[in-house]
Amino acid sequence: MAVIRVELAGRSYDVVVGKGLLDNPQTPLAGYLRKQEIAVVADRNSHQFHGEALEAALDRFGVGANWFITEPGEGAKSWEVLEKLVEWLLSLGVERGDHIIALGGGVVGDLTGFAASMVKRGCGFVQIPTTLLAQVDSSVGGKTAINTSAGKNLVGAFHQPSLVLADTGTLSTLPAREMGAGYAEIIKYGILGDAAFFAWCEENGPKVIDREPEALEYAVSESVKAKARIVAEDERETADRRALLNLGHTFGHALEAETGFSANLLHGEAVALGMVLAARYSARLGYIPASDAERVAKAIGNAGLQTEISSLGLKCTGHGLSSHMMHDKKMDAGTLPFILLRSIGDAFVDRQVDMGDVAAFLDEELRK
Repeated sequence: MAVIRVELAGRSYDVVVGKGLLDNPQTPLAGYLRKQEIAVVADRNSHQFHGEALEAALDRFGVGANWFITEPGEGAKSWEVLEKLVEWLLSLGVERGDHIIALGGGVVGDLTGFAASMVKRGCGFVQIPTTLLAQVDSSVGGKTAINTSAGKNLVGAFHQPSLVLADTGTLSTLPAREMGAGYAEIIKYGILGDAAFFAWCEENGPKVIDREPEALEYAVSESVKAKARIVAEDERETADRRALLNLGHTFGHALEAETGFSANLLHGEAVALGMVLAARYSARLGYIPASDAERVAKAIGNAGLQTEISSLGLKCTGHGLSSHMMHDKKMDAGTLPFILLRSIGDAFVDRQVDMGDVAAFLDEELRK
């Protein structure tokens, strides 16, 4: 078991990583239970697979669970579901000093965290992420949001959790495709800031996806440590430091938008392909050699993830994809910052990218 502290002024919290945390009688969850019942938000899948384990853990402390169950998928991150959740929490009499539990993947965490930020002007919440993607990325750092017709995650708030329990045992029920999507965020930390960890991923990536316990716990812990360091330095992404975590996301969100934010392309799959595109575009601009870009593509491909836009069967142009980028929430004074590479392990923010050239680059990638 590993405990990683996310150091923030007045709002520091622990991320606990290990197998069997819900079954452990010493789980730190006990410190966030102050009433006989607690509100728990889950999607249908996480409730089915992990609801009993959570109820058993709560029962050891004499606490019952009130459940709010959503449908799986990005559709739950909507105004309609958010309104229902907030009204439900208010009907339960949730107070500012209470905590809500988010049991599930990134969608559940985003929705619950945003609701918690609003109820009584902000109550606490505990993240129990049950997907690899959520354990290494969305459950840490306090970004919460819903989707709108204008784009993904455009309405939200920074609201840090009080505790994150990343029980790697919950990943046993995760489909292989979801493991691959989560692995994209793991290798991201190596590509953007740790060449040695990237090299470890090149060698051990398949072990992580196969859920070998030691490799999995190491990968999750190292990823959380990397994100915790970045969040501590730049909590609200007001400087370029936290922006580096968006490596692959500008290209990836455009691909998600083109596929309708559907199950046709999972978020992690989009980020993986987006990182390949960011590396290739970095090579196009002369920042890195083409061999480094293809090393990134090979490492991602070896994990079973797509590395070519043509594999998606899109009916669009490079201009169409680049147009999606103009709705990105990172737009600033009419310019869109891109996260590119000086080398593997050294990402930076480029604010001088020519969107016409991006469109031309994407046209070339679409024709491959």
